[in-house]
Amino acid sequence: MEKTIDFYIGLKWFYLNCICMLSFFENSIFFSMNVSMKKRYTNKELIYYRYFYQKTKVYPDHVIIMNNYLFFFVKNQDYFKAKLYLNSFRRNLASKVLIIRAEKKLIKLLFGFFPDLYIHDIDFAICKHSGRINATIFFLSFEERGIAVGRNGEYIKAINEIFEKHIIFQDEVHSIKIKCEIIEL
Repeated sequence: MEKTIDFYIGLKWFYLNCICMLSFFENSIFFSMNVSMKKRYTNKELIYYRYFYQKTKVYPDHVIIMNNYLFFFVKNQDYFKAKLYLNSFRRNLASKVLIIRAEKKLIKLLFGFFPDLYIHDIDFAICKHSGRINATIFFLSFEERGIAVGRNGEYIKAINEIFEKHIIFQDEVHSIKIKCEIIEL
């Protein structure tokens, strides 16, 4: 039993050494980081692209089907026009439909994935060994965190998969993992 405890303590020590919290200045660099999206579509996404245009007369920038979610990314000037049709999309389509602003800055894109929730803070940490960035989004209540994570964590998993497969970063950042937590005041 003692070896197991020592091993666990060793793992915890390794985890703490792996994560490097960033200063305010370094966080601001990540906030202003430029991002873009890969322009590749499956046949099903092309069908939804056309359906979206026929319904709203707005061309979406990107259409992504991830798990049970259907993400339509639209330009800022077309966002509110397209948002008027959101309830109609949700009634007509079987998947969960989201209309999100297609943003060029990482921080705006992160806020865009959670449009109706109050985000108290966002913090970045970088893993020294792998170079992966962990973005932690802090909420004030369990309800808001629950909405952000989704049932069984499906929504946050879909967002992480989008960041892994569809988002291109300006710098040498290869992946960002997003997690949601409640802030302790």
